[in-house]
Amino acid sequence: MTQIVDLSGRVALVAGGSRGIGAAAAHALARAGARVAVAARSAVACREIATEIADFGGEAEAFECDVADYGSVASLVAGVVDRFGALDIVVNNAGVIEPIGLITDIDPTVWARNISVNLVGAFNVVHASLPHLIEASGTHAAGGGILLNVSSGAADKPYEGWSAYCAGKAGLAMVTRSVAMETEGTGLRCVGVRPGVVDTDMQVSIRASGINPVSGLPRDSLLPVTAPADLIVWLCGSDAADTHAREIDIRDPDIQKRANIRVA
Repeated sequence: MTQIVDLSGRVALVAGGSRGIGAAAAHALARAGARVAVAARSAVACREIATEIADFGGEAEAFECDVADYGSVASLVAGVVDRFGALDIVVNNAGVIEPIGLITDIDPTVWARNISVNLVGAFNVVHASLPHLIEASGTHAAGGGILLNVSSGAADKPYEGWSAYCAGKAGLAMVTRSVAMETEGTGLRCVGVRPGVVDTDMQVSIRASGINPVSGLPRDSLLPVTAPADLIVWLCGSDAADTHAREIDIRDPDIQKRANIRVA
């Protein structure tokens, strides 16, 4: 369990919140007191997560959104603000791993779709939500606006067969740094979150590919989704104020100690 972080009164948007890390983060943020907007392409899956949150006394709303479509993202953010009256925290988690394969073997159209989700889509969420997060930074008594971009060790280490995924995450890491630079002095906290190798549906595809060392990791060595979810909640608290403009890796022993997260 992470250290206690009280997010009462805060409004959090989880893009890519219908499953895996996103769904776990939505649950964790709600348990910390945040009102949560759960967004993904599947409205049905988002409603399931929102219902689960309501079942334990939390408050959540489901939103359908394709992050690769800026109009869809703009409507999402407007809908969240209309429903909850503010937007304080964004977890920018929507992402795909496909195509997995050598550059000479993969379909360029599928490669481009990966970038349109993992990089362009992530940028779309940043662009649409940033004015609200900056506003929260100047007005919210509980703390400033928080933008958490879900990153990866693949942002600075190439893996065979993952050219699109690595390129997209590398680009997103630079978006994080750019946001931090351009919003300096506003009180906004912008952080890249590296969740480690987590037991999600994405890892099923990775193991099936057999293409690089990550695909050979046994399932019982993977982190549960609750570990990065706890890290995300901790990053929203005052104890994590020094993480601004950084890529925070769950494998960092200092981060594990500070956030009271056990990964083994």
